[in-house]
Amino acid sequence: MNQVNSKDPKREIAYFRFSLIAPIIQGNFTDASVTAYCRRVTETPVTRPDGSLFHYRPDTLVKWVSMYRNEGMEGLMPRARSDKGNVRILSDECIAEIYKLKERFPRLDAVQIRLRLIEDGLLPASVSPRTIQRFIKANDLKIAALSGTSKHRLPFEEAFFGAMWQADTCHFPHITNERGEKQRTYLQLILDDHSRLIVAARLFYEDNAYNFQKLLKDAVATYGVPNKLYVDHGGSYENSQLSYICGSIGTVLIHAPVRDAASKGKAERAFGVLKTRWLNGLDLRQVRSLAEFNAELTEAVRKHNLTVNSSTGQTPMDRFLATRDRIRTPQSPQWLDECFMNRIRRKVRNDATISLFNISFDVPMQFMKQTVEVRFLPDSLDAAYIYDDGMRFPLKMTDRQANSRAKRDSWPTVDYSRGGIRDV
Repeated sequence: MNQVNSKDPKREIAYFRFSLIAPIIQGNFTDASVTAYCRRVTETPVTRPDGSLFHYRPDTLVKWVSMYRNEGMEGLMPRARSDKGNVRILSDECIAEIYKLKERFPRLDAVQIRLRLIEDGLLPASVSPRTIQRFIKANDLKIAALSGTSKHRLPFEEAFFGAMWQADTCHFPHITNERGEKQRTYLQLILDDHSRLIVAARLFYEDNAYNFQKLLKDAVATYGVPNKLYVDHGGSYENSQLSYICGSIGTVLIHAPVRDAASKGKAERAFGVLKTRWLNGLDLRQVRSLAEFNAELTEAVRKHNLTVNSSTGQTPMDRFLATRDRIRTPQSPQWLDECFMNRIRRKVRNDATISLFNISFDVPMQFMKQTVEVRFLPDSLDAAYIYDDGMRFPLKMTDRQANSRAKRDSWPTVDYSRGGIRDV
């Protein structure tokens, strides 16, 4: 999954642009008009994905709204620039390393971080310490922020169901797996902030990004599209695929401050409640598979959603039913499937093939030597396809022996000469 979850600068910019116009897309801004909202948001500079500050004009946001409504997230991706090939001040690798350094060594200052980045070949020596200082300040990576000593917290709650979901992962006990071996389990959970309703929860043997994507898709299909999704910085939650998925369905993805579990207090409390009311009284010696464990979890979640919450004085289900009129339903099952497809760019080789997870696929001849966008699900690679100009071109796993016996003009069985399958 590493090659899928690595950050794509264009997609990061697309999602950044979406986060600024999301209140307009969702229709929940409080200003008198769209123009008033755009003016307010652009009054002060904003921090871009590369850590730099930029002062946008109101009409720029209006243009982005039009681009998103016409083309979706693809419309917000930056076009080729005249300075293409120049190194950005802070690359994605550089930003990732800054986060790692501040997490491991909170007291490292900008000067020390700059020297380490230069020594590791991640940063040109021409970049000044001031650039690192601005990034640290803009992303709340100062010592006080990391240690939590300066946090001034106030209780908060969203006004209606779906305004914000919180998601997190909790390490769960080992069970005897299907092969009779002991194996660690992980609970991924999504909770609505207003109602405290657990909208999705599932146990996995691996805490990874694709497992969370499947969980989120189930939650959206059942309870609608949330306005915001609040997560931490773990690999399951900080990756380009999740950013793009959230942008496609119209959800703003928000990451909690580093080392600040208390900021996701409602999700943390849900974990504690499940352990107290259910897990601590469960005989894990009787659990013989992940399916059995999840069946027990499903019943525990059902009881949780029907039990009065001490903070609200109501059951999560009652609170959900009281404000469910605000739910944004998916456009269609087909639309939801498309939004949750993983996306990755690949260069087509001279023999009209590409590699995906070390598996070779044949592609239409017209894409030879081009860079294409491949859409797929990691557990259904046989259904992967190239997406180009609103058309889908199915891929086929390369059969080198069959290809050696066939004329290239007579293969593949899919008639690519007539183009792909156009989305409707």
